[in-house]
Amino acid sequence: MKFTLSWLKEHLETDKSLTDIADAMTMAGLEIEHIDNPADRLAAFTVAHVKDAVPHPDADKLRVCTVETVDGVKQIVCGAPNARAGMTAIYAPLGAYIPGLDFALDAKPRKIRGVESHGMLCSTKELEAGEDHDGIADLKGDWPVGTPAAEALGFNDPVIDFEVTPNRPDWLGVHGIARDLAAAGVGTFKDAEIAPVKGSFPCPVTIETAWPEACPVFAGRVVKGVKNGPSPEWLQKRLKSIGLRPINTLVDITNLISVERARPLHVYDLSRIGTTIRAVRGSATQHLESTSALHVTADGDVQAEGITRLKERLARARPSSSDKSEAEIIDRYHEFARLNRGFVPLHDPHVVYPSENQCVIEDEHRVLGLGGIMGGEYSGCSGTTTDVFIESAWFEPSIIRTTGRETGIVSDARYRFERGVDTGSVLPGLELATRLILDLCGGEASDVYVAGEVPADPASIAFDPVRVGRLTGLDISHDRIANILTALGFGVDRTGPVWTVAVPSWRRDCTQGADLIEEVARIEGYDRLPATSLKRPAGRFEAPATPMQNRVRAARRAAANRGYQEAVTWSFCREDQAALFGGHGAGLKLANPISSELDVMRPSALVHLLLSLQKSLDKGLADPRFFEAGPIYLDDSPIGQRTVVSVVRAASAGRDWKGAAQPDVFDAKADALAILEAAGAPVANLQAAPEARSWWHPGRSGVLRLGPKNILAEFGEIHPGVLKTLGVEGRVLAAEVFLDAIPASKAKGLKSRPALQVSDLMAVRRDFAFLTPDSVPAGDLLRALAGADKQLVSDVALFDRYAGKGVPEGHVSLAVEVTLQPADKTLTDAEIDAVSKRIIAAAEKQGAKLRG
Repeated sequence: MKFTLSWLKEHLETDKSLTDIADAMTMAGLEIEHIDNPADRLAAFTVAHVKDAVPHPDADKLRVCTVETVDGVKQIVCGAPNARAGMTAIYAPLGAYIPGLDFALDAKPRKIRGVESHGMLCSTKELEAGEDHDGIADLKGDWPVGTPAAEALGFNDPVIDFEVTPNRPDWLGVHGIARDLAAAGVGTFKDAEIAPVKGSFPCPVTIETAWPEACPVFAGRVVKGVKNGPSPEWLQKRLKSIGLRPINTLVDITNLISVERARPLHVYDLSRIGTTIRAVRGSATQHLESTSALHVTADGDVQAEGITRLKERLARARPSSSDKSEAEIIDRYHEFARLNRGFVPLHDPHVVYPSENQCVIEDEHRVLGLGGIMGGEYSGCSGTTTDVFIESAWFEPSIIRTTGRETGIVSDARYRFERGVDTGSVLPGLELATRLILDLCGGEASDVYVAGEVPADPASIAFDPVRVGRLTGLDISHDRIANILTALGFGVDRTGPVWTVAVPSWRRDCTQGADLIEEVARIEGYDRLPATSLKRPAGRFEAPATPMQNRVRAARRAAANRGYQEAVTWSFCREDQAALFGGHGAGLKLANPISSELDVMRPSALVHLLLSLQKSLDKGLADPRFFEAGPIYLDDSPIGQRTVVSVVRAASAGRDWKGAAQPDVFDAKADALAILEAAGAPVANLQAAPEARSWWHPGRSGVLRLGPKNILAEFGEIHPGVLKTLGVEGRVLAAEVFLDAIPASKAKGLKSRPALQVSDLMAVRRDFAFLTPDSVPAGDLLRALAGADKQLVSDVALFDRYAGKGVPEGHVSLAVEVTLQPADKTLTDAEIDAVSKRIIAAAEKQGAKLRG
C-alpha cells in the first residue's frame, strides 16, 4: 500500500515530520517497507537563471550559456533548442548523477567542441520528473537561484510504502491510516462527512441481487452528459506518485477513491449495457459450436485466443474479413464471448468463462464482468462516453478469494474485497464518486438505486476495562482507554463496570474483549509494556528431548560423518513425481497448494534430493552428497506420517592416478547401516534382502529388515527409468532409513556393569571356505558363524566369493575370516578345534559345506 505525505495530510492535520510519522506508524503496527523521497534523488539539482545564450562557435545546434547558479556564474554548453537568455532552468553541477540518463557528469569541466562546460542544464525527463525531453526544463514563476529542483518541480512529496496485514483492510485506504495515526497522537483526524448528491431524475437502470450470499447489497446511479478525457494534472500526478497509470477521468476517479477510502467502484458506459443489472452466479457454457458466429474454423482453440490472434485467424479464414474494421472484428470477439456466457476483461485480451461458484455482473444480454474483481472491456468507458452507470456493491470475501484463485485475475478491487471492504462504505463511496464526476466531468446525476441490504454491523462487545491492566501490565486510566477506543471509531457505553463497545463496520476483526485490549496496547505503545523477567528456577534445567528427537539427532550426525551435506526440501511435490515413488496416499492431494509444482504430500524424501543432486551437478559441483531428515506422508491417518533419513550421491568414481573404486550398492548399504547403528537399531540382528520397491534398481538394491516384515531401510541404486523421468543423469546411489521402524529400547533397571576391558591376549584368526547354494544370502551365513560361540567369536568377515571351475553349478564358494578373542587365557589347540567344529556345524545348518 502506497500513499504520499501530502495525501495523508488531507485526512490528518499534523505538523509532525516525516520521521515522526514513520515512527508512529511502526509503533502502531503499520510496518513500513520503504520511503521514497523524490527530493533525495534531486538533492544535487537547483534552480538557475540563464543570463545569456549565444551560438557555439563550432556547432550549429549547440549554444554556450552563461548561467547564474548556486555555485556562481558558470559557462554551460547546451544542445536544447529552447535554451535562451532570461529563462529559469534546472542546473546540475559537475559530478552530479543524472537519473534519467543513468550516468554521472565528470568531476572536472569538459570541453565540448573546444568550449569548456561547467555542468548541465536538464530536462524533466532527464530528472525522471516528467516526460518533456524536447528541451531543458523551462520553469514558470519567480524561483530564486539555488531553490531545490524538487521544490520547483513539485517533487518534494515523499511516498510511503507499507505492508498491510490481512486483518486490517481499512489500512488499504489513506482515510483509515489517518484515523489510526490520529488515535496514536500524531495529529487530528479530518473525518469530513460526505454530502449526498441529490438526483434530478429516476435511475433508468434496475438493479437485482440474485445471489445475496455473494452480493448482499448493490447500489448504483446514472450520470448523464459527462465529458470524459484526460484527468486533471493534480489527479494524474497523485496516481503516478503511487505507481498507477492515469487512463481517463472516470477511471482515475474510481482508482483515487479505491486508494483513498479503500472502496472499489466500477463505472460502465451506459450505452453499452442494458436496463437491468444483476449480480448472479456464473454460467459459462464454452460451447465451441458458437465459433460459427466468428466465421472461423472450429478447431477447438478459438475461445482461448486473444483479439490480436483472432484478427489474424479471421483474415485467413475469410479474406473479406480483412476489410472489416478493427472495431467490427473486436465486436465479433465480444459476441463470441457473449454466446458462451463469458466476457473479455479490461486490459486482458482473453475470454474468461465464470463458473457457477463465481459471482458475475450481467445485464439482459451478456456478462459484464466478475463482481468485485474485474469489469469487462465491452462496457468500459472511453473518450466517447457521455452517460455512465456507477456501481458500488459489497462482495463476500471468501467468494472473491476463490474466484481470484481460479481465474488468476489480479486487480486492486480483488485485493481489497478478498480482505473485506467496509460494508458501511457502499453509499458514501457512491456519493463521493458522483460528486467528483460532476465536478470534473460535468453532467447530471440520477437518484440512487439500492438493491438488497447492507450487512449488519459487527456485534457489540462486553468489555471489562480492568482486564487491560491485568493482561498487559499497563497502568492506564479508564478515561484514556475510552478515548483510545473512541478515536479508533468504536462506540463506548461506560454504563456499569462492564462496558458495551460498538464495533464499527470497518473493524470486523474485533470480536472479543481481548481484541480491544490489543487495540489499547497498540495505540498506547508496545514499548510501554512493563518488562518483567521470569523467576529463574533453582538448579539446572534442560529441555527434555523425546526418544525420536534423540534418534533423529544421532542419525543426522551419522549421515554428516559419512560425508553428506544436510538439505531441507519441500514436504510437497508434484503429483507425477510422487507417482514415481509409489504415489501420494489417500487424502494427501492439497486443496490449496502454494504452487502447481507442489500439489501433493511427498511419499519419499528422495524426490527433491534427486532434483537437488542434478542441479548441483549442472553447476559443476564435484561429488555432491545430500541427506535430509524429515517426514514422509503415506496417508492421512494419524500414523500416516513417518520420519526418515534419506541420502543420495552420484555413483561416480573420483579421478586419481592410482585409480579410484566405483561406489556401488554396498556403499549405500554401509551408509544405511551407519545411520541405523547411530539411531540405536540392533544392526547385528538385521537381515539384508533384495526386496526393495519399484523405484530401486533390481539386482542393485535391497532392504535391511528386522524379522520378515519390519523393514528399517532401503538402499541401492535408483531405477534408471525414475532418474530419466526426473531428468537426473548418470547412476545414483541412495538410502532411505525409516526411523519409526526401529524398535524402542527396553527400559531396564540400573545394574552395575563391569568396565569395558581390552584383552591383552593375542586374537586367533582362522579362515574357512564354504560351499553354499547361491540362493542363500551371505549375510545369513555370517550371522550363523558369529553365533556359533558368542563368548569367543568377536568378528566374522567375508573376504572372497568365487563361482566357476571346481564349484558345483548353483553354488558359490564363500571365504570368511573368523576372529577368536580370548578374555582370560591363551586358547589351546583343542579349544580352537572345538570352536572350529561349532563354526562348521553352524554353517551346515545354513546349507553350507566346508570345502575340501
